[in-house]
Amino acid sequence: MTAGTPATVAQGGGARDGLRLLARGISVVFGGLAAVDEVDLDLESGEILGLIGPNGAGKTTLVNALSGFQELAAGAVMLGDEDITEWPPRTRARGGLTRTFQQVRLFMELSALENVQAAAVSVGESSRSARSSAFKLLRLFDLRGKEDMTAASLPYGDERRLSIARSLACRPSLLLLDEPAAGLNEAETAVLTEELAALPGEYGCGLLVIEHDMSLIMSLCERIQVLNFGRTIANGTPAEIRADPAVVEAYLGTDEELEAAL
Repeated sequence: MTAGTPATVAQGGGARDGLRLLARGISVVFGGLAAVDEVDLDLESGEILGLIGPNGAGKTTLVNALSGFQELAAGAVMLGDEDITEWPPRTRARGGLTRTFQQVRLFMELSALENVQAAAVSVGESSRSARSSAFKLLRLFDLRGKEDMTAASLPYGDERRLSIARSLACRPSLLLLDEPAAGLNEAETAVLTEELAALPGEYGCGLLVIEHDMSLIMSLCERIQVLNFGRTIANGTPAEIRADPAVVEAYLGTDEELEAAL
């Protein structure tokens, strides 16, 4: 199989048990400067991985590279047994790798139900099945009773949850979430954390979560990878990350400040 040739992993969508994302030596260069510099990353279906680091550390650029929205200067991305390095984003999504964005991207003129239903139809569900799937996802994300509201009329927190629900309608095995709690208040973040924690068991998918809210990261993630200046400086459990001197120095500077954030 040559890179860029979709095979069975990319046909028909839907979560696949045991599907793994494997990235090795990922580098992205802008204007001669390495935004991401030889980063390795593993994500298993059913796992929740946090990706953290200071502003400008390369987190979103890395997710863009993994999901096909950013060309690589070097490295390779594998999905299961397939080399997907040259696959476009749409093909990666059909293969089970889906992502959300910092800025919510919805069909604002469509209803919440129609947004999710359209995503389900895009991976081959019938209209009837897609409607049923959409209702289930809207209930999961506490959007019951808002099915007929247009996306444009929803409060901001509901927009963010709808964006995740729509991504799940594509039945991903691996879902990359870029700052899902951005702009949410403390209560909304707590609800979202519970909703995200349920996804591996409910849908069998793995999650990679970029987030600056450390309470969400530390309570949600089984493993955390830390970037700084485009390179991985730590990878471990929440307890290991809390105690890592390199993370303390790079992220906030002092043990006291880190403890306050975490």
